[in-house]
Parts: sequence; structure tokens; C-alpha cells
Amino acid sequence: MITLDQHPSGRHFLQIPGPSPVPDRILRAMSLPTIDHRGPEFGVLGKRVIAGMQQVFQTRHPVVIYPASGTGAWEAALANTMSPGDAVLMVETGHFATLWQKMAVRLGLEPEFLALPGTCPDTGLPLAWRHGVPADLVEQRLRRDTAHRIQAVCVVHNETSTGVTSDIAAVRRAIDAAGHPALLMVDTISGLASADYRHDEWGVDVTVSGSQKGLMLPPGISFNALSPKALERSKRARLPRSYWAWDEIVEMNATGYWPYTPNTNLLYGLAEALDMVLGQGLPAIFARHRRWRDGVHAAVRAWGLPTQCADERLHSPVLTGVVTPAGVDADGLRRVIHQRFDCSLGTGLGKLKGRMFRIGHLGDCNDLTLIAALAGVEMGLKLAGVPVAGSGVQAAMAHFAQPAAVA
Repeated sequence: MITLDQHPSGRHFLQIPGPSPVPDRILRAMSLPTIDHRGPEFGVLGKRVIAGMQQVFQTRHPVVIYPASGTGAWEAALANTMSPGDAVLMVETGHFATLWQKMAVRLGLEPEFLALPGTCPDTGLPLAWRHGVPADLVEQRLRRDTAHRIQAVCVVHNETSTGVTSDIAAVRRAIDAAGHPALLMVDTISGLASADYRHDEWGVDVTVSGSQKGLMLPPGISFNALSPKALERSKRARLPRSYWAWDEIVEMNATGYWPYTPNTNLLYGLAEALDMVLGQGLPAIFARHRRWRDGVHAAVRAWGLPTQCADERLHSPVLTGVVTPAGVDADGLRRVIHQRFDCSLGTGLGKLKGRMFRIGHLGDCNDLTLIAALAGVEMGLKLAGVPVAGSGVQAAMAHFAQPAAVA
């Protein structure tokens, strides 16, 4: 057991799907002296990060930045657009979709939780937690809502608990095909700046995200990207809100300021992160994450283990969920890997507790980082007595050594 005053040599391998490793240049930016959040220098910083986040969300419309976790941005999305007793259609795709649904209940809404029925015959796991948002079922349900009681459709873009990335454009098409006026709200907390996401083009009304994933920052900043339709809806929404209220924030953001004290030093870090992300270009970042995904999947296939995502088209570029054989405690395996090789992997959450582990491949990462993490997993599998069909490390090395895979 490692205590707070005992650390193994070398750098810890943080391979969870967020919070992701924070690059040194972002840490240095955050260490700058705190400035007056009402002074002229801060106004320049505020405008800079808001404009940069609009580019990351791929939107021309307002992006609200909160000093909060992603959970706060979930609440902001609902509180600014809904009234007590409103019906919302939420889609069960994993643990975080489930948590957002529970929040809706606590806020006094009436969420209907739509899920793909059945269980997977080979693992016994719920099919809904192995696939993306079923857009056809969303369309069918909205067509039946002839009174238009449903006020919003809430879905998760990149489900961090499963490693499944849903087709958000298909959900928008489903809403439009049903001729339904419901808002489309999307959680892309783990997808933003790692997986392709287009707020305006995909017709999203409210997008929720956070700082600690693809943006490579510590937790503590969250976002709502807004559409004109969402802003208009907020004018008649009646759920209580003060801290989360969009109107005051959007108004003051026009000059680079906030109606309360913002997290100044984290905004320094955000400005540096935006320089890194936009300097590389989003297409290059998305391609790199897809390449990492494919390398990790090559390793998992070589081990002979199934991935939690059962749809080849929807494998997340951000993380890979690996299902352990029946009778193998995935958390016990994670403990072996952490204790022996100082490598942290994501745990199974909710219905997947003890059944799978998650390998993060996002943000401040590279091919060698992933090969080392996969080596730790492979050695851990052998130490835990889990039979593997072949060497995942060799398979990943073969993938990353291909000339076509060079960035």
C-alpha cells in the first residue's frame, strides 16, 4: 500500500478516461499570478477563451463557461430550459445517462427512460449498455407524442462508462422526421476535443461538456453550448435558477466578464489548452484519437477479450471498455495492475461494476504511452491468472509501426 509520503519512481500512468493527464505547459499557465477578475487584463482573457470554445464546439452561438464540474453543466442545461413537471425523453446508454436521468427526477421533471431492450447472450450485460442511442426508437416515441408533451430529448454522445459513441446527427434526423419541437440536449463531457463533435451542424440545442477530458485540464470548468432555440426557451422556463442562469452570464460574457468570481487560474489553463488544441487543428486531433483507438482494439482482440461496445461503427476514440471473463473480478485485476505497475485504469460503473475495466486513450497521450499501459494490462492479466489468446502488446506495436499510422 502506497501512502501519501511514499511514491514509486517514475511517472504514474494515468490511463483512466478522465481526468486525463495535464500537460506541463498547462500546469505552468495555471501557476501564473491571479489577476483582478474585474480588470482590463481579465476581459481580454475572458473573450479569448469564449471565442476558443466556440471553435471547439464548432458553433457561432454562445458558450457558457461555469466554475463547476460537468454535473453542474447537466443541471444548468435542464434548469435553464425546463419547467416543473415537464416530460423529457432520456436514453439509457450507460452509467452517465442514468445519472443525468436521476438528476432530472430530483429537479422535479418527469423523465421517460428509453432503453434498447434485452441482454447480450454471451456476457449477460444489458444491450442498452453495449450500443449507442437507438435513433429509430427515439423517432417512434416522438411520433406517438402527438400532444408534444415531451420538451427535450437528452442523450450522451460519448458514454464514458461503456466506450460507445452515439450518432448525434442521426438523433437530430429522428427528431426532425417525427416533426417534433423537442430540444436536443447532448452530453459530450468525455467526447469534446477528442471525438468529432459539431454543435451547429448537428442541430444540437444544448451541449454539455467539461474540462478534464480532451481539453487536458483539471476538473473544475464546465460548459453549455447554446442554440438560439434554447435561449428562447429559457425565457419561459420556470425551474428555479440563479447561479446557473444563462441570461446574466451571456450578457456579461460579451465584454469578457462573469456575474460572479470565475476560476481565474483554471481559465489561464483553458487558454493554454485552446492554444494547443486549435494550434494542432481539430481534424488532426480526431484522427490521432481514432488511431489510438484502433491500436488499443488490436491489443484487446489479440488477448481474446470482448469490448463493452458491441457495435464496430461506434467504438469510442476516447476509451475502450474491456469485459473480463466470467468469474474474473475486474476491480481485483485493476488493483494488481496499479500495485505492480503504477498504472491506473477506469473501473466498471453501475451495472458494469466488477465486469469490465476501461483504458483511456485521450488528451496528453502518445503511442508509447499506450504501449506501456497495454504492457501493464497484459502482465496484470497473466498475474491474475486470466488466459490470453495472444500478445496485445505485439498487436498494438504492429499497428503503431505501420507507416500509414504516422501522424
